[in-house]
Amino acid sequence: MVHHVPVSSLFFQIELDGPACILRLTSPDGTNRLTRACVLALAVAIDELKNELKKQPRSLIVAGNRQFFSVGADLNEIAALTGPEAYQFSAMGQTLMNAIASYPAPVIAAIEGHCMGGGLDLALACHRRIAAPHVVFGHRGAALGLMTGWGGTQRLPRLIGKSRALELFIAAEKVSAARALEIGMVDAIADDPVAEALLQVQPPR
Repeated sequence: MVHHVPVSSLFFQIELDGPACILRLTSPDGTNRLTRACVLALAVAIDELKNELKKQPRSLIVAGNRQFFSVGADLNEIAALTGPEAYQFSAMGQTLMNAIASYPAPVIAAIEGHCMGGGLDLALACHRRIAAPHVVFGHRGAALGLMTGWGGTQRLPRLIGKSRALELFIAAEKVSAARALEIGMVDAIADDPVAEALLQVQPPR
């Protein structure tokens, strides 16, 4: 059963699966860029899902596709922003990430493919992260003279420690799924992260 949110249909699909709600990021090119319009639409959808929790509690699983969880913000869009617009974009992203982090039910990022930049910020805002074996994580902003304003610089050190987080941010280091599990950036590795996430949110029998 698919639950459509008209304002966000260009950027993701929402599927109901028993005790869980699966939010799958989508984009025409398949990279699931977090443009300004996408971030706004996601924030609206998260608020709507919170309201629906009052009727029927459901965990939230955030996923992408096999090649890309999300490559993060659109760099061409960022390059065109004025100072005030960049500040507003940063605030929009923080609003979304905080809404996910404070979601009143478990939120699991089911990650496949590339999880980069703002996409990593999104995964870090989730309560748990399950990665496929082929996942590549990274925050490449430093290599481009950029630094995230979406909360990743605060959440990542809490997970893996300040020194390792600095390596990833400052050196724009790429991290494999196995390494991410070793340092505590993800909670588990599974061939099918969505299926594993669904197992984790099943009510006890």
